[in-house]
Amino acid sequence: MNTRAAMLGGVALLLAATGAATWGSLSHVRPPPAVPEIDAARLPLPPLPPRISEGAEYDKCLALLSGDPGGARALAEAWQARGGGDGAAHCLGLSRIAGGNPEAGAAILDTLASASQASAAVRATLYSQAAQAWMMAGQPRRAEQDLTQALALAPGAPDLLVDRAAAAIALKSYGEAVTDLSAALSDDPRRVDALVMRATALRQLGRLDAARDDIGRALHEAPDSPEALLERGILRQRARDPAGARADWNRVLALAPDGATADLAEQNLALLDAGPPR
Repeated sequence: MNTRAAMLGGVALLLAATGAATWGSLSHVRPPPAVPEIDAARLPLPPLPPRISEGAEYDKCLALLSGDPGGARALAEAWQARGGGDGAAHCLGLSRIAGGNPEAGAAILDTLASASQASAAVRATLYSQAAQAWMMAGQPRRAEQDLTQALALAPGAPDLLVDRAAAAIALKSYGEAVTDLSAALSDDPRRVDALVMRATALRQLGRLDAARDDIGRALHEAPDSPEALLERGILRQRARDPAGARADWNRVLALAPDGATADLAEQNLALLDAGPPR
């Protein structure tokens, strides 16, 4: 499993669904901003390869993150005091994220990424992980800056482009998001998360036909994608098709009754039931 995608996926879908209630006569109503929960089991653990360090202590520290982030932090701090170097700093940063302080963890990872003598691939990974933590902390500008640094080290990396697009959508920089997502899709035209996110950005730019095309492609690849169905429901409502929108949002609830996607679908259904303001 791609843990980078798993953790950011929730954030990205919330960003992609921003403005879910901004259709038609209900354009004055907006759902409250959703704050992703920090789930230690979905932390951006380092992929293989690259890793920032090797050895039993590094492996032990990383293994503690999902079940005992406090223990991981204590181990990392003690190891750092003994000169643990990059490995200790990396695990310490991740332990702060797992312990509910993504801002502190992001700052540690930022410092490590800029100071480390590791390879460009490893440093890009560190910037990417820091960016994910900044997104968790509600600071998409810092995330965007880190992802730009990561892309300088790993030009054209599709995952980094998609992540930066999520930050751009959070900043309402929809044109920039479309540019990054188009670049990612040139590498993999069937990538569903990128198609859904680009549809959202295109909708925000008023390019509804192009947005519908992207959602159609996404649902061709993944007919039961809750995120794609959520976005298609928004587009259907915009097209004055409330029955189609209702069907899509009810399908979201049937497929994924818990979590952020379901919350947004429920909000939209409630607005649909309320009808236009009098």
